[in-house]
Amino acid sequence: MRFLSNLSAPIAGASFMVAGGAIYALINVATQYLTANMGLASSSMAFWQYFIALVAMLPWLIKLGFDSLKTKRFGVQILRVIFSALGVQCWIYALANGVPIWQAIALLMTSPFFITIAASVLLKEHVGSLRITATLVGFVGGMIILQPWSDAFTPLALLPVAAAAFWAGASVIVKILTPTESPASITMYLLLMLAPINFGLAAVDGFTLPTVDMLWLLIGVGVLTALAQGAYVMAYKMADAAYVQPFDHVKLPLNVILGAAVFGWAPSGNLWVGATLIVGASLFIMYRENQLNKKAAT
Repeated sequence: MRFLSNLSAPIAGASFMVAGGAIYALINVATQYLTANMGLASSSMAFWQYFIALVAMLPWLIKLGFDSLKTKRFGVQILRVIFSALGVQCWIYALANGVPIWQAIALLMTSPFFITIAASVLLKEHVGSLRITATLVGFVGGMIILQPWSDAFTPLALLPVAAAAFWAGASVIVKILTPTESPASITMYLLLMLAPINFGLAAVDGFTLPTVDMLWLLIGVGVLTALAQGAYVMAYKMADAAYVQPFDHVKLPLNVILGAAVFGWAPSGNLWVGATLIVGASLFIMYRENQLNKKAAT
């Protein structure tokens, strides 16, 4: 932390964002290894990952205090957690069933486009022609990666897109909550409710206990999940979201490298064409939103 104190706030924020992406690259590889290679059910994997993360974050939750649970919109809070849990389930199920990490993480980057659509429909936000065009470009990038016209296409590849849509819905719900709810309240409900909801989904699927061989790797994934969440919180605390968010795209090459090293998956050239369109379009949307927010503020 002494090292970080010597950095400017924007550089520190960017560093935390890159660190969070790097940690999640490790989590993704370990998750796929635990499920696809070692046979842990994906629904049980989701429960154990976030339950262990919850335990690791208990000191921070205790520091927030139970006053943080005060809410005026309990139902909306729970809806947000359900969307988050469904996104987790889709994501882990995709990795468990052999969707390559490089493909999954690239398709997950379509989330800003779903946010644009949901904000227009649910929040009645004005979406101009430029944002609509950027959204369409992003989805074209996703189609280039998916190649649904190819014989190699499998419907399982759509699961990361579903995860992106659910997590986008959760993000829009956060926008609905922020006028009346504190950030601490929104954080507390997510962390405390995600584990029981994941447990319920795992119980329906047939809850499984990890073997001794799985246990240490699973504990590592849970602790890393807590660290990654902490890194993202610090990133947004140190600098504006519009500045640090683009650094989250660094996770794509990190996931590609680790996926190739552990599983031997070499991405096709279509990945880089599609990813360029997705990243470019999402960066434009973030830039456009930042400009509109500055204009509204003045």
